[in-house]
Amino acid sequence: MSKTSIDPRAIVHPDAKLGEDVVIGPFCVVGSEVSLGDRTRLAAHVVVDGRCSLGPDNVVAPFASLGGPPQDLKYAGEPTSVTIGAGNRICEYVTVSRGTVGGGGVTRIGDKNLFMAYAHIAHDANVGSRIVFANAATLAGHVEVGDDSTVGAFSGVHQFCRIARHAFVGGYSVVTQDALPWVLTVGNRAVSHGVNVVGLKRKGYPQETVDAIKRCYLTLFRSKLLLDEALAKVEAESGSIPEIRYFLDFVRSSKRGVVR
Repeated sequence: MSKTSIDPRAIVHPDAKLGEDVVIGPFCVVGSEVSLGDRTRLAAHVVVDGRCSLGPDNVVAPFASLGGPPQDLKYAGEPTSVTIGAGNRICEYVTVSRGTVGGGGVTRIGDKNLFMAYAHIAHDANVGSRIVFANAATLAGHVEVGDDSTVGAFSGVHQFCRIARHAFVGGYSVVTQDALPWVLTVGNRAVSHGVNVVGLKRKGYPQETVDAIKRCYLTLFRSKLLLDEALAKVEAESGSIPEIRYFLDFVRSSKRGVVR
């Protein structure tokens, strides 16, 4: 039996789809095309609008705004959307904009992410799972963020950039190219500061994998080889290791170039 609870001071459109055991706090506004998954919690003063879907077990803190129109002058009211997965913690004043027609129409967020206060996810972003966005971390439109990465406080990521899986973007950074996996990317403008060895060990990577990633990084970006030569050398030496394969594929597929 559903135990959904809606505070009488909230405004919830009758067409909104609510799962079981949803809690909606005082002064929230939930629009007609919204879908809230089971056990999702909206604290006071949360706005969820537009075609916005949240999966189960999300917790949304006061004054967050999800599913609002994109901050894009080309947007003309088209029926675009936001899709958010399960188990996310969305803190105070976080904003997530819905997509644009030119960007595919959907802003996507995965599962078990932490969005600290004032983080912003712009239109058409594609955000993975288990990511930490520190306070006021900001994504421009069309940004991709890989699983298990970190975007530091007050950092900004330029439109169409990619943050790789397991990347670490330090606080107050300005990222204008793709941030490498397992690498510390810090500064304005951001530069790479070597492999995040501490983070790798904390996540349980075996020493041989850590060493292979370090060798890969040094060969690609600290040797005197041309990049194509360095890529071929690493592939010949360590290309069978899944982490190295991902690293090489990420560099080769970059359209904006990678942060060096």
